[in-house]
Amino acid sequence: MSITLQQPFDQCLERVTGALQAEGFGVLTHIDVKETMKKKLDVDFRNYHILGACNPPFAHKALVAEDKIGTMLPCNVIVQETAPGTVEMAAVDPVSSMQAVHNEALQPVAEEIRGRLKRMIDSLQSGKGTP
Repeated sequence: MSITLQQPFDQCLERVTGALQAEGFGVLTHIDVKETMKKKLDVDFRNYHILGACNPPFAHKALVAEDKIGTMLPCNVIVQETAPGTVEMAAVDPVSSMQAVHNEALQPVAEEIRGRLKRMIDSLQSGKGTP
C-alpha cells in the first residue's frame, strides 16, 4: 500500500506520523536511513525513513494468537524522497505478511490492521492527514 505526494519530505514525515496516530498507532522505532548510511558507510543517500508502527491492542491480539508473530512486529511504514519534492509513503500489507505464518486466528487481526493502514494512506491522499 503506497501513495506518492508532491510535498516537502519533512512535511510528509509529519503527516504520516499524525495519520498513524489517528488510526491508533504509535511509532516505536524511527530509523533515518540517510543519517545511518552517512554515519556507518560515509555514503550519501536520499531522505528515507523507516517507521516501526504499533497498535498495542492489536499487537496483543496477534501475540496471543501466535507467540512467534513478534518477528513480524511492528508494522513497517516507509517515507522516502524519490525526487526533490516527491515523497512516497508505503506500508506493509499485514494480511500478506501473516499468511506466511499459517495461523487462521491471525486473519481477523491482520485484516483490521490492513484496514487501518489503508485508511491512513487514504487520509494522506485526501489531505485529511495534514497537520
